[in-house]
Amino acid sequence: MAKPRNMATLTSSDHNASCDVNSATTDPLAFTILWSPLPPITWILPFIGHMGIATSKGVACDFQGPYAVGDRGRMAFGRPTRALRIDASSLPGGAQQWDDSIEQANAEYRTRMHNLFCDNCHSHVAYALNTMEMKAYGIRNWDMVKLCFLVFFRGRFLSLGGFLAQFLPFGVVMLIVVLAKTV
Repeated sequence: MAKPRNMATLTSSDHNASCDVNSATTDPLAFTILWSPLPPITWILPFIGHMGIATSKGVACDFQGPYAVGDRGRMAFGRPTRALRIDASSLPGGAQQWDDSIEQANAEYRTRMHNLFCDNCHSHVAYALNTMEMKAYGIRNWDMVKLCFLVFFRGRFLSLGGFLAQFLPFGVVMLIVVLAKTV
């Protein structure tokens, strides 16, 4: 039996299964909203990045581009650096309802054109949460703006490297701006 890992050291690279829910999981990424930096946008605006949602087995699913949804655990812009756990215990259908709603969102977003500002990876996650009628963190009607700031302020970093990937480039850009203004 594999030794349980701390959520602070997790990645999604170990997951190669589809969003199948035939067995229970102890994966620390299960029932989470996932986030990864989106260079170079995150370098300037560190609260903007790529978002996905993990199944009850910890498999990452994300809207990766026009008519493309990743549902095999590999996010479009690399391993997630942040995760926000959602308490799914209030769902009447439990893990099955969680996974069915993610599958429904995946199917819907395979028919959609990606739009960076209006219909994107955040919208995909909001669609899944709204489909399952999830109420968490005082939110019942999910949208991309609420998700963006919720994960920015409440999401946990999965590693020190994740923290640095989000904020170090921003710090370097700001340092260059400050130094350029003083010259």
